[in-house]
Amino acid sequence: MAKKQTKKVEVIEEPLVEETVVMEAPQPEPIPEPEPIPEPIVVEQPRARERLRSGDEWEIKDRLYMLKGGKRPLSRMLKSAGIYYFDEEKGYERELKYCQNQKTSFVDEMQGDQRLEHIIFRSGNLFVPREQTTLQKLLSLYHPHRDTIYEEFKPAVLAASQIDILNMEVDALVAARNVDIDLAEAIMRVEIGSEVSKLSSKELRRDLLVFARNNPKLFLELADDENVMLRNFGIKAVEAGLIRLSSDQRNFLWGSTGRKIMIVPFDEHPYTALAHWFKTDEGLEIYSNIEKRLNQ
Repeated sequence: MAKKQTKKVEVIEEPLVEETVVMEAPQPEPIPEPEPIPEPIVVEQPRARERLRSGDEWEIKDRLYMLKGGKRPLSRMLKSAGIYYFDEEKGYERELKYCQNQKTSFVDEMQGDQRLEHIIFRSGNLFVPREQTTLQKLLSLYHPHRDTIYEEFKPAVLAASQIDILNMEVDALVAARNVDIDLAEAIMRVEIGSEVSKLSSKELRRDLLVFARNNPKLFLELADDENVMLRNFGIKAVEAGLIRLSSDQRNFLWGSTGRKIMIVPFDEHPYTALAHWFKTDEGLEIYSNIEKRLNQ
């Protein structure tokens, strides 16, 4: 018998490959950064103030009140009752009264008993401490005699006023130093009259500077007055006898003939009227005539 051939089949086994599944670990949630701590804001505390009806602010502080005109009597009593204030918001007058046991000076707002108190200035002054707000408001805001019989002492306002006066004095002194001799004579003639004719130029300059320092407002007004030179011209013509003013101060006449030159308008200063008249056509001819005679 023939032998059966057996075919040997090789079986190749593939190696098992283990699949490794990589599991992602859960990511932790990001930790939020801490917010920066804000720096503390330092707010400057304002001084105690109170809103008024008018919209202004009332500052609580000590206040000093003084009688006007520098008056300093031993005592001066101010009305503390029977006075009225016109309230624009309400549209009518409201009665005022100072009562120490009340928180208001308006009678229609008072409650309970009303114990009237006196308001007395001693030696011209009245000091009211910051705690007495009711009296301060009555004096500073509502009293009808405010700024007529008395006024509140305000250093800032006083300083500003003094600065204005000092600046005016400086301006007047500078202007007085630079004016010509004719204008200086015209200005001083307004101040001292015909005596100016007896002054030397140095005396005139000195008196002009003193006048500018003592009365700067009047000096600056005279220096800017276009008629001051014409008034001085008319006065010099009268002093020289070229023209004269009638005894009733109603007419200017020629000194030599007595013929009428001009009539002074009613209720007007004669030399001011003459200065205005010199600007007219007729006045210019007379001015030229007088100027020639004065310069002879």
